[in-house]
Formats: sequence, C-alpha cells, structure tokens
Amino acid sequence: MNTRSFSISVSTSHHTLVQVKDFQFPENRIVFLFGESGIGKSIVSKVVAGQLDPEGLDVTVNGETYADYLKKPVVRSGKERGFFVFQEPSSHLDPTLTLRTQLNEGSLKACPNDEDVLKQLFQSASQADLGNILDIYPKPFRPSGGEKQRLLLSMAMKKIRLYQSTPEWKEALFVFDEPTGSLDNIQRNRFLSLLFAAFRKKPFTLLFITHDYSLISEINANYSDLLKSVSFLEMARIHDTDSVISTFVPSDYTTWLDKLVPNTAENKAQTPLFRMEPSFKIFGRSLTLVGPDKTNPIPLVIHPGEMVYVKAGSGVGKTTLAKIILGLYAADQVSITLDGLTITEKKGRLFYEKEVWGKRAGMVFQHADEALDLKSTVFETFLGLIPGKIPPREEIKEYLAALFDSPIPDAFLNKKVQYLSGGQKQRLNLLRSFYGKPKLLILDEPLNGLDFESIRKVLDLLSKKQKEGCGLLLISHNEEIFDKAISADHLYYLK
Repeated sequence: MNTRSFSISVSTSHHTLVQVKDFQFPENRIVFLFGESGIGKSIVSKVVAGQLDPEGLDVTVNGETYADYLKKPVVRSGKERGFFVFQEPSSHLDPTLTLRTQLNEGSLKACPNDEDVLKQLFQSASQADLGNILDIYPKPFRPSGGEKQRLLLSMAMKKIRLYQSTPEWKEALFVFDEPTGSLDNIQRNRFLSLLFAAFRKKPFTLLFITHDYSLISEINANYSDLLKSVSFLEMARIHDTDSVISTFVPSDYTTWLDKLVPNTAENKAQTPLFRMEPSFKIFGRSLTLVGPDKTNPIPLVIHPGEMVYVKAGSGVGKTTLAKIILGLYAADQVSITLDGLTITEKKGRLFYEKEVWGKRAGMVFQHADEALDLKSTVFETFLGLIPGKIPPREEIKEYLAALFDSPIPDAFLNKKVQYLSGGQKQRLNLLRSFYGKPKLLILDEPLNGLDFESIRKVLDLLSKKQKEGCGLLLISHNEEIFDKAISADHLYYLK
C-alpha cells in the first residue's frame, strides 16, 4: 500500500490560515477525517486534490510552491479522474443548466448509466417527482439542500464507475467534504451502501470529511469486512494556526457511546415547566406532534430537569417549531404554557421580550453565527445576559473552561468572535445560552461542527444542567447519541 505524505501551509499576507505537517494519506483506502469545524480540513483537502484557488494566498506543499505541486502527474491525473464533492453543493452546480444536463456534462457524459444510483438515493420519490427535480435550474433554495447533496453524490458515483470501468486508470482521488450533512440517517445509509459496494468492485482513494462519528457504528455493523481498507483520522488545532492530523481510535467513540445512559430528573415536579398542544399551524401548513408510537398526537410536555427529543425528516419543520416556541416565528395557531404563562398566536414581540427571552427560555441556534455578534469579543458576548451584572473576567474564564481548554488566556477573552473557528463559535454559542440560566433551553443541532472531545463535554454539560432543573428541548440529526442519552418515553415526532 502506497502512502503519500503532506506538509501543507496556507497563508495570506497577514496571517496563516492553516499549517499541518506529516499528513499521511494512504492510497486505495477510504479515509474518514473528523475534526472541529473551521480548523482547515476543507482547505487541506482542496490543496491535496489540486482544487484550491490560490489567488491572494501563499501555498506550499512539502516545501514547494503550489504551482509546482499542481504540475505533478499524480496530481493532474487524480484531479482529472477523480471528483470533489464540495461542502456546499450550490458551489458546484451551474444555475444556467438543468440538473439533468449537469449529470451528463463533460467527463460525466462518458460514465455508465446512473439510473440505479438515482433510484437508490431518491428512493421515496416517484419517477415523475424525480423527473421534476432533474429539470430544475438550481437556485439557492430550490431544490432543497438535501436534494442538491444527493445529486452531487450521484455525479460522484458516476465518476467512480467511470474510473472503475477504465482499466488504464490506475489512480484517482475522490474527496467528499461533508457529503451527508443535509441527509437523514436513512438517506446517508443508502449512500454508504452504494459507496462500499463500489469499493468492493475496485478500490479507490477517498478522503471523506465529516463530523458524523456515528458513521463508525454503521461501518462496524454493516461493512466490518472492509475495515482493513478504512482509516479513521482526526484533525485538531494545537495553536491558533498549527494543526495535527492523527489516528482516531474508533473504540474511543463506541465505548463512550455504550456507557451513555439517560439522565432522569429526580423528584419530578407535578406541574410541567412547558406544555404545547400537539397541533399547530404556520405558513398555511398544519403540523402535529406525535408520541413514540409515531401515530397518536400528544402534547409536548417538559418538566424541570427533563430533556426531550423531537425528531422529523429534513425540511419538515423542527427548527420552525423551535422558533415558534421562542416567538421568533408568528404561528397561525398555537397553544403553549410556559412556566405559568399562557401563550397563543396572539402574543407579539413585546410579550416575548418582556416575559420570555433570556428569562424563561433561550435557544441554541443551529448556526452559531445567528446568535453571536461577530464583532464582539468573547468576553463581551456575556455582557447584558443577566440584567445589572457585569461579570468579572475571572468568572468568565472559569465558565468557559467547561468547553474550552484551560487555563483560558486573557488574549482569548479579547479575541473577536469572527476570528474563532466554527467549532469554537458553537461552544461559545452553547455557553452563552446557558449563562442567563433560562428555565427552558431549546437546542437546535447543538453538536454542529464539534469534535469528539467537545461532544463528550457538551453531553456532560447537558447532564449538569438537567440536575440543576433546566428543561431541555432537543433537535438533532445525531440520533445515535441522543437515542442513548434520552429515554424513549421522552421522544416525540413532528409530522
């Protein structure tokens, strides 16, 4: 087995974006690369694949210029014969061509038939519905993010088949950057079935960048015969710019998961902290909450110290539900009781400002940038959350240590939020939401962009907040983790 080694540096005229040494990349293997969001995984993968736009950047690979690296035959052939699935599918799709045309554009025209791939990835869609999707000119919100992602994966699978059906092609590099981020577990597993079936026919080199550690369990359960051809790596930042890529031990995750158990509230209060009637309406749509049986409508009830989990497919309305509860979206019809308050669709913004926001309820937004002031410093992020209180800097340092490595330096408190990595923003987002001690906290994808160590710390923090009596409403695609952390009788489905 050949292994390529990379030492990569990417910088602007003002600062270093990412620097990683001795990235060992084995050929003809599937390499899963985990790590926190925003530390440079995408940049490193684009450099390796010859896909990085070097304008305004100083890029070196193993001590040579990027221009010289791009001239290497192995890079040119890997780029020509491989495929790069970008993290944001819209950046790959041409809005002037239909999706059907793009599935057969350029080198993809010579690829084997893709009908079976499309059928598997769009299994729930009728032939007519799939045809309608393929005839769309892609726009930012049409088709959906999940549909765009599956179409891009269909293109990638076509290119893999072309590589496998061309005997003279001995090497190619495929890079999938967060390829399943917009897919639910069912859709993700259908794609993995296609991917590993293709790998069995003729191995290829694949770098698969992801935050989804539950892939480990899926591979162990269904593709154990291929584990000898799979590597798990994790990228971590050791300084502001320096990163290290090392082996991730899969059993670290599975052992931790096996020990995860629900944290049930002690001395449960008879009066619920929160109750929402099962049926509500918004944007002309009717939505219903049902219980663990997935059939019977039941009210959403949360007692102090309880964590409940709401599940639904992508695009059904989980985030919409959260924003209705917080008064960020105006429902056409809704009935809620929160800490003794009766809330209906008639309540307006002034009511939520006075009675709810930061007092009775708060929210961890799916995207940290929605909640954080990017121009503020880390310390300023905590100002004004408790009326009349300016927290001592040492108190904030101690508080940050729950999710950040301690000791916390003064320079970190003074750092602008906009310069934090995606994972750092998410951890700050979580801590900010808890700081005002709301009685109910809604968590929308709280593990977004986190590495394994941070995931463990977040679960410990949630358990601590439960013990303090905080009610938690959880929305997450991380089903494997939260199915273990939350008891089945605290599970709801949104339809």
